[in-house]
Amino acid sequence: MLRLYGALIGLSLIWGLSFVFMKWLLPPAGVWGIVFLRCLAGAIILLPVLVWRRREINGRLPWKALIVVGIFNCGLAWGLIPLSETEIDSTTASILNATTPIWTGLIGFILFSYRLTSRQWIGILIGFFGILMLMDFQFGQLFGKNFIGIGTMLAAAICYGLAGQLTKRFLSELGVLVITTFTLLTGALVGLIGMLLTEPFKLDLLLDPLPFIAVIGLGCFGSGLGQLIYFYINKNGSPELAATVTYLIPGSAIIWGYFLLEETITPNIIVGLLIIFAGVYLSSNKSKNISANSPVVEHQKD
Repeated sequence: MLRLYGALIGLSLIWGLSFVFMKWLLPPAGVWGIVFLRCLAGAIILLPVLVWRRREINGRLPWKALIVVGIFNCGLAWGLIPLSETEIDSTTASILNATTPIWTGLIGFILFSYRLTSRQWIGILIGFFGILMLMDFQFGQLFGKNFIGIGTMLAAAICYGLAGQLTKRFLSELGVLVITTFTLLTGALVGLIGMLLTEPFKLDLLLDPLPFIAVIGLGCFGSGLGQLIYFYINKNGSPELAATVTYLIPGSAIIWGYFLLEETITPNIIVGLLIIFAGVYLSSNKSKNISANSPVVEHQKD
């Protein structure tokens, strides 16, 4: 258990800084260029390790599940986050990212028959209230022309939640290294397709110091090492436990954003963050899985 919590803290520090790296990369790389670069850099780091430890690939791989998880966890989610940061700051993006455990629980309830307790439902409602606080209670932002920003960031959190549940359900027998490497390769393909359909990144601008540092930090550490740690927590703990890394990410992201991007920390941000944390805490309480032919089984956090 100590290893899992140590992994959560390390992951929060890495992914908190990732929101700053994405801000630095947006001008030269664009939304899909960021997806392509971070996934490719992460995969390049992990592929030699996978070749060296190829014995971890036992039998036929569940390609469909790997591709679907890669699309949602690396491709779509990592495209929606920088798209959101074209309209909102990295601090707000990281706080909205903290709603991931709420969506993870809801997706488990809707798709996999997890039974949520009354306490968890209360937590979900509190979490949504925190989101409204961040929006200054202008709920129309989610459905109007301002959807890009808050709306797309919430969509990214939903993608994370779905990928977490699918990983636990269909990829639990695979090694963490195998899951991470192949989902990153899938994400790189999604990013490449996105670039080909939109605007290619400006390669010369990537040679500047900040974008270059961002590629190394976001790709090698945020995507390669970060994904490895995430799937380790997801596989050895639970999707809900892995999703709670978002408890810690906003704190580090707020500090990084303040010092590196000179972002303002407003009262709404602090209050909204605390409310969302309260909701996430309640909604992340143990859920139950109902099977039509078996008794209720509680999800344990090992």
